[in-house]
Amino acid sequence: MSERWARMALSAYRYAGAVVYPFLGGYISWRARKGKEEHHRRRERYGFASVERPVGPLVWVHAASVGETGAVIPLTERLLDLGINVVLTTGTVTSARLAEERLGDRVIHQYVPLDLKTAVSRFLEHWHPDLAIFAESEIWPMTVLELGERSIPQVLVNARLSDRSFASWKKRSYVAEALLEKLAHVIAQSEDDAERFRQLGARPVTVSGNLKVDTKVPPVDERTLHLLMRQVGNRPVWAAISTHDGEEQMAARIHRNLHEYHSRLLTILVPRHPDRADQITRMLTTQGLTVARRSLNEPIEANTDIYLGDTIGEMGLYLRLTEVAYVGRSMALAVSGGQNPLEPAILETAILSGPNIGNFRDSYQRLEEEGAARIVNTPGELEEAIDLLLTNNNQREKMMLAAARTVEDMKGALNITLSTLEPFVHPLVVKSRLGTTRFRMR
Repeated sequence: MSERWARMALSAYRYAGAVVYPFLGGYISWRARKGKEEHHRRRERYGFASVERPVGPLVWVHAASVGETGAVIPLTERLLDLGINVVLTTGTVTSARLAEERLGDRVIHQYVPLDLKTAVSRFLEHWHPDLAIFAESEIWPMTVLELGERSIPQVLVNARLSDRSFASWKKRSYVAEALLEKLAHVIAQSEDDAERFRQLGARPVTVSGNLKVDTKVPPVDERTLHLLMRQVGNRPVWAAISTHDGEEQMAARIHRNLHEYHSRLLTILVPRHPDRADQITRMLTTQGLTVARRSLNEPIEANTDIYLGDTIGEMGLYLRLTEVAYVGRSMALAVSGGQNPLEPAILETAILSGPNIGNFRDSYQRLEEEGAARIVNTPGELEEAIDLLLTNNNQREKMMLAAARTVEDMKGALNITLSTLEPFVHPLVVKSRLGTTRFRMR
């Protein structure tokens, strides 16, 4: 009976996609006008390739957004080093820019096709991947089914399921099982994630740890860093990073309150979505705060209250200007689940967070146990924690050292992932090295 319901649900999904397909042009164009799509590349979302497929074995790697893209870049580099072609798809303009910055022309970048049978089929008919690798929780029904029909192995790496996603899939467990059974392997971030995938029907499942721990130290332009460090001088600094609506207002209140005790305080504010920068700037200036924006190359002056990090791909710069960071989406009103604390940990930062960290529970647990992170429940507690860390050098340095130690202990996910992928990758390496593979239309 469950198989029948799964077939009916997936058939309905396919039919709904076919119905809406003719009307998506206006939606994609609207997104392009908003800067959420690249106008001249919008056809890629319908599966139309913008470049030719190279000769030889090819792996399709998909990462939805910036975080997932950063996590799979080291894995992608390893595949490229083995002589395997990689087409990397992402879903956002910002993740596309990150891929270009880190990988350049070594990789073929395309925007991921919409999860509609026509678009996915067109994409697969052009690229004919030998293996598909998806990051974290990217499980799209039509994509999974179309790959399955072509007997292309599918592997989910750095896999995780948030509380909300797991609860949603549990309500449709028959659909989850019908899709997950088509995956050749699931490589999960934690034991909790692995157990959730097993409950939903995935087999086999391996635990690797978090690939984001094995990413390179976030890059920085040294010249820019030294310039800004001179501008900051010896002012007390804290940062609120990856913030969402409501958390910028909270950071502004905390800055005003702490300014009474730390008269030269500088707050670095890095919103998760920089396209909100104009709105955030208006809110801050209305409250009488002086703002300098990174995107406008405005300098940090003696009277600057807030340095607004409204750029993409420069978290390594912002975190190097501070030793204390609040990681956002953990006290926001509209969203919750937290943001990844590993980037500040890699850069030896004392980490503070609100209580809503379900998306990164395992990482926070490790960091908190080692004394590298502190979870606070209210804005008042956050203010007190920031004040303590700005005042108490020993406590701050203790947390910073604990962060570096914890990250070092957590490494190894990349090697486990590569080892698990070896049965799928090794045949492609052999073909590439023998030079016997010639791409043929099937």
